[in-house]
Amino acid sequence: MKNILLIMPYGGVGGMERLALNFYNQYQKKGCTVKVLKIIQLDSDIVRFGENEIALSTIDFIEMPFRKRFWFYCKIPFLIHQIIKKNKITHSISFGDMANVFSSLSFSKEFKVASIHSFKSIEFKEKNFLNKIFKLAYKTTYFFFNKVVCISETVKLDLIKNCGFKFHKKLQVLYNPHDLEAIERLSNEHLESVFEEELFQNKVILFLGRLTLVKAPWHLIKAFSLLKNLDNSMKLVFIGDGDEGLTNYLLELTVKLGIKENVVFLGRKSNPYPYLKRASILALTSYYEGTPNVIVEAIATETPIVTSNCTDGILELMSTKKQIIQEDFILTESGIITPSFYKGRLDIPLDETVTNEEILFSKAINKVLFQDDYVSIIKKNKEQLLSKFNLETSAANYLS
Repeated sequence: MKNILLIMPYGGVGGMERLALNFYNQYQKKGCTVKVLKIIQLDSDIVRFGENEIALSTIDFIEMPFRKRFWFYCKIPFLIHQIIKKNKITHSISFGDMANVFSSLSFSKEFKVASIHSFKSIEFKEKNFLNKIFKLAYKTTYFFFNKVVCISETVKLDLIKNCGFKFHKKLQVLYNPHDLEAIERLSNEHLESVFEEELFQNKVILFLGRLTLVKAPWHLIKAFSLLKNLDNSMKLVFIGDGDEGLTNYLLELTVKLGIKENVVFLGRKSNPYPYLKRASILALTSYYEGTPNVIVEAIATETPIVTSNCTDGILELMSTKKQIIQEDFILTESGIITPSFYKGRLDIPLDETVTNEEILFSKAINKVLFQDDYVSIIKKNKEQLLSKFNLETSAANYLS
């Protein structure tokens, strides 16, 4: 019998949190005893684990005075060790750099697994204390893991070539699994209000995720404003919360561009899948990603995708064979990939000058909306596209 501990920083609705929830349900289904450790537990958490949830703090890092935060950092590995010993944990899986580092320093003896979910060399261009610690750990404390899972070949190669990751033999590529049956079931639920049901009667371009600088949502707003057939029947809808300053900037941008009435911010949703299923397009303009879970979820709900080429891992998700290059686009069985927006700067733009990448992104949206029948193309290739994301197989591979 396996006693499993899942270690995660927070309980929001990001990709890592949904992955942890999928694993939690799958391992319980297989008869394992599963505990979930949240380093920070907040009242706003959407992903919850009931009586099997353990929290180290209910106060966020940013709310702690410096000395208290530093002392908390120092205590975390010791607290993890105690939890592992008390619950007789045989296997642990940590999600993301923060959880990985603390787990690696716990010096516990279970089968220890780390997971890395994004393109780290770009993240490390932001010079801060935590990034220095995370990068140093790649050369030192990751020695204590039995396995380090990368969610794409691209992420693995980036760690080796650009991040100085020392323990190559520990790296294994496992795509993020998805509970596809649950996604299909949840996608058939009603939306939360009559207003939303009416909203999604229109052609809707949907952004689903955290509103952060890395996601660069201003590019999506500007590309949307360039659509040829833009009228009141077309909407750009944002689902997700994020930085207040960025959100205010996005609201101001819609006013400047004269599209305030066409752009709707719905905030966080505990079940985003009915919105995704009803959308005409899922759109991503991220500067970088690992392998975005939302792309797999869009394929599962048969929603075409337009995304920037934020990582080569995108191709691993969106295609099953050699892609077609056409007019600076990469055409796949699930949508269109456009050139990357990233130019080496992770911040709100200095002005609203339209870029060539935004023009191309707008053209790609038009193509999916009005030219090719991408819904039929996804339906035809859906089974093959999703075959690599089997939850049962992936969950088992993590622990072996």
